Amino acid sequence: MRLQDEVRDVVRREGVIARKDHPELAGAIKTLVGRGDLVPVLPGVYARPEAHDLGTRVRALVLKEPNAVVTGDAAARLVFWPELAGSTVEAAVPWQRVDPPGFRFSRRKVPAELVVQRGPLRLTDPALTALDLCASRGGDGIDRALRARATTLARMRRALDLAPGRAGNRDRRWFLVDSRDEPWSAAERRCHRLLRQARITGWRSNLPVDVRGRRYYLDVAFPRLRLVLEIDGRLHEDEREVFENDRRRQNDLVLEGWTVLRFTWRMLDEQPQLVLDLVLEAVAALSSASRA
Repeated sequence: MRLQDEVRDVVRREGVIARKDHPELAGAIKTLVGRGDLVPVLPGVYARPEAHDLGTRVRALVLKEPNAVVTGDAAARLVFWPELAGSTVEAAVPWQRVDPPGFRFSRRKVPAELVVQRGPLRLTDPALTALDLCASRGGDGIDRALRARATTLARMRRALDLAPGRAGNRDRRWFLVDSRDEPWSAAERRCHRLLRQARITGWRSNLPVDVRGRRYYLDVAFPRLRLVLEIDGRLHEDEREVFENDRRRQNDLVLEGWTVLRFTWRMLDEQPQLVLDLVLEAVAALSSASRA
């Protein structure tokens, strides 16, 4: 029992236990696995049966494959997109492996410049992570990384240059061009496209302004006209705190002399001409007022 207690102590402290690191406990580990008190996470690495979360799998990966590089959704969730659902760990390894439950391995060499180290864990640089997500999530990964200030467009362009010839690079390059005004959400990205297509100029995205003792980042602002377009994206739905904060933000801006137009995802998607007409009307009216 003493050896089994030692195993439990390691698992309680570390979350997982690797048989190769504790050869003296191999028999106790085998007994606990046989009783169902431990389950394999990766071959030779074990955890409690209820531990199926991302953190447990990442710790198991570090013990089993210390040179692996966590990629994709898992890397995004660990660095700049914590709300991202799922606990599957994608990882680049030197040679092809069979995927155990909860893991997806790919034979891939990640350039050293694009690997970041967090303690014993190796992950793709946020710039490369955002680009990797383009295949499954379009531009959302880029938007999230920019919003979290985890990387920059210049860094993403560098990451693309360091991995030439990869399948999907053409699409990744397109998303980077589409991100040139640095959207922070899919709704902002759609708004930027509309404004560019209509050749409307004089605006900036996510402009920082200090208003009534608070700093706000305006979704789309025409600084000279003190006009702001606030974009209620898909992420705003059913989020009471966001709803409340948006109203406080709008009140502060209006009291400081800003004109605020609000647009929803549905308006941008289904009524783009209405959006443009309202923006053009506001620009014309405010331009005339500034000349009066």
